[in-house]
Amino acid sequence: MIEKILLAVSGLGHAEEMLKTLKEVPSIKDAKVTVLHVVPPQSTSAAMTDKWEEGGKILANAIQTLNLDPSQVSSILRQGDPKDVVCQVADEIDADLIIMGSRGLKRLQSILSNSVSQYVFQLSSRPMLLVKDDIYVKRIKRIMVAMDNSDAAKHCLNLALFLLRGIQGSQLILANVTTDLRGKTSEVTEITPDKNPILAAAVAEAQKYGVSTRCYISSGRPGEEICRLAEDLSVDLLLLGSPDRRPSVAKSFVDIDRLIGASLSDYVRVNATCPVLLARTSGA
Repeated sequence: MIEKILLAVSGLGHAEEMLKTLKEVPSIKDAKVTVLHVVPPQSTSAAMTDKWEEGGKILANAIQTLNLDPSQVSSILRQGDPKDVVCQVADEIDADLIIMGSRGLKRLQSILSNSVSQYVFQLSSRPMLLVKDDIYVKRIKRIMVAMDNSDAAKHCLNLALFLLRGIQGSQLILANVTTDLRGKTSEVTEITPDKNPILAAAVAEAQKYGVSTRCYISSGRPGEEICRLAEDLSVDLLLLGSPDRRPSVAKSFVDIDRLIGASLSDYVRVNATCPVLLARTSGA
C-alpha cells in the first residue's frame, strides 16, 4: 500500500526524523525512498552556484541521517519553485506518500508566505504526512483515525490498518465527533463499538487484521475536538481524511475561495500536537 515514499527535505531534520521512525514500521521497512531537495531560482549565477552546493550538502546529510540500505534510497537535487517541483517529482516516481516538514502556519498566513507544504497539500491528491517544527516525533504504536461516513475516512482507516500490522502492542484509536458549531464541547467518552454504527464498522474491519481498538466519541467543533482527543490520548500519528476540494481544471490555482473559511484539515494540520497524515480518497 505504501511502496514509494517521497521525502522533501529542507535541512531542518524534522521530516528525516519522521521517516526514520516510519521505517521502523514492519509494513514500511521495504519501501523505496526518494529524497528530494529543491533549489529555488537565484538572481545571480554565483548565488545559484552557492545554493546548488548547499543543496547537495543538505541531501548528503539527510541520506547520512536516514542511514538506509543504499538499495532503498535515491536522491534528487532539482532547481525550481519548491511547491511545483515536489508535486512534479511525486508524479514522476508515482509516490504513495509524501513526507514534508511544516511550519504550522494558519491558512491565510501560509499562502501569503508561500508555504510549500500548504501548496503541495492543495495541489496533490497523494497522501501527505506533515511534521511540524515544534512537535516531538515518537515511535508509532498508537494511531488515531477520525471516523465518519466519508470515503476519505475509510481510506484513512485502511492506511492505519496497513501501518499497524505487525507492530506489537499497537493500538488503533477510532474517534467520531458530532459537530456542534456553537463550540459547546462534551466530555470525551470511551464507548463500546456497538453504540456507534460508524465505529462498529471500523472495529469490524480492524478485527480482520487482529488490530486492537478503542473507540471514543465527543461533540464540538470537529477540528478542535480531533486535536484535543489526539493530545489527551497521547497519539503518535493522526490520520485524517481530506476530500478533494477542487475541480481538476482548477488544480493549478491558489484556493482563494477558502481563504476566509477554515476547513477541518487546515485546522488540524496547524494545531495538532502530533504528526498528521492527510489522505484523500483513491483516485481523487
